[in-house]
Amino acid sequence: MISLQSKYDAFCDLHTAPGAFVMPNPWDAGTAKILSAVGFSALATTSAGLAFATGRKDAEGALSLDEVLANARDIVEACDLPVSADLENGFGTTPNDAEIAIKQAMDIGLVGGSIEDTTNDPTNPIQDFDRAVEQIQAAAQACKDRPFLLTARAENFSYGRADLADTIARLQAFGDAGADVLYAPELPDLQSIRILCQEVDQPVNVVMGLGDLTWSVDELAEAGVKRISVGGSFARVALGALIQAANEVREHGIFSYANQTISHTEITEMMT
Repeated sequence: MISLQSKYDAFCDLHTAPGAFVMPNPWDAGTAKILSAVGFSALATTSAGLAFATGRKDAEGALSLDEVLANARDIVEACDLPVSADLENGFGTTPNDAEIAIKQAMDIGLVGGSIEDTTNDPTNPIQDFDRAVEQIQAAAQACKDRPFLLTARAENFSYGRADLADTIARLQAFGDAGADVLYAPELPDLQSIRILCQEVDQPVNVVMGLGDLTWSVDELAEAGVKRISVGGSFARVALGALIQAANEVREHGIFSYANQTISHTEITEMMT
């Protein structure tokens, strides 16, 4: 069994190696085993994937901290890879909430996790600047001198606030507050990503698999990105294949989808 410290060290090494690396997002133990067998070097949980798998919408507050951590524990125990967790906004709006979420995440063997600056209030979805920084400070203090890589997320663009200057200012402040990795989902173009990477000192994570954004790993690395996640998009690919197969059977009464399936033997080998 690989030690927690070894996982953390391997995770840190990925963030300092040349180029960019992909950290895909399994949504349960089985998909964690598959992605590990495919050859990825680190994994991250997905709130969207977990919500869909449990029959819920992907929305702020749809999942509890206990549910997210139970799912993350399954993923941690399913593989030997470093695992980082989507901890949303710390499942609360106070610095203490973020601190508690980080401490519980460390307790189950996670070596990384993200805290975002959202409020769960649809009328005012983004935290005030100072409060958001306070939350990251509390999270950073919680994992100080511990084997845990803290990611801070600025969610402006995910909520229709196309303010790159504010996003950069938030991420700069989050880095100063102790975040190890910075993340701004749904930036609109490669130039915005490039500007962001030039303006911050910490490694930058971006998410791919959303909409029609198709930049390659090499293109993102050239722009300065260090880490690439896929959010819930792998889960949506899997669910899309399920819907396509189901519709084929229901509407046409045929089973040609079986020609596209992976063999039972191959999947079984990945699960061992």
